[in-house]
Amino acid sequence: MRVVAGVHKGRQLKAVPGKATRPTTDKVKEAVFQIMGPFFTGGSCLDLFAGSGSLGIEALSRGMETAIFVDKQSKAIQTIKENVRTLGLRDYVEIYRTDAYRAIYAAAKRNLQFSLILLDPPYGKLNYKEFIEKILELELLKEDGYIYCEHDASERLPHTIAGLVCMKEYDYGGTIGVTIYKKTTIVGGGYNE
Repeated sequence: MRVVAGVHKGRQLKAVPGKATRPTTDKVKEAVFQIMGPFFTGGSCLDLFAGSGSLGIEALSRGMETAIFVDKQSKAIQTIKENVRTLGLRDYVEIYRTDAYRAIYAAAKRNLQFSLILLDPPYGKLNYKEFIEKILELELLKEDGYIYCEHDASERLPHTIAGLVCMKEYDYGGTIGVTIYKKTTIVGGGYNE
């Protein structure tokens, strides 16, 4: 597992020990960031269910200014800290061991908003529509921001969710599904892209 592009391109990342997490492959990372970026001019990222932190680290490598990593497993938090330390990113990140719902409420209390929110929970364990609606209700996503959802390929997510439009849906090898949403403003009856 490595950083695919940007300032840390090619740097190796540690995976979380054990089988409790499922790392996003480099091939999937490369494809999805081509849609959402591929590079960013600043902004902040919220990596929920972060695992090793590889998605949030990829966003930082590609130009995001800051990232918040959240996972409830201690092994994942330890791995994120090691990866962040190895790449010299400590000044640009916050790392929390907590539940994703608690994390979004805490972010809302701080009036934080994100350009990119990454959702890669254990498959079958999250109601994406309900969770994303809560993210929008808490006003955590900036205008033109993205929400990345990784899920089992058999799971189909809604095409639109309250102010978000589906930019892309992928099925990688029949096992990994990816759905990318973008927050858009409706202007004159159409979507302003």
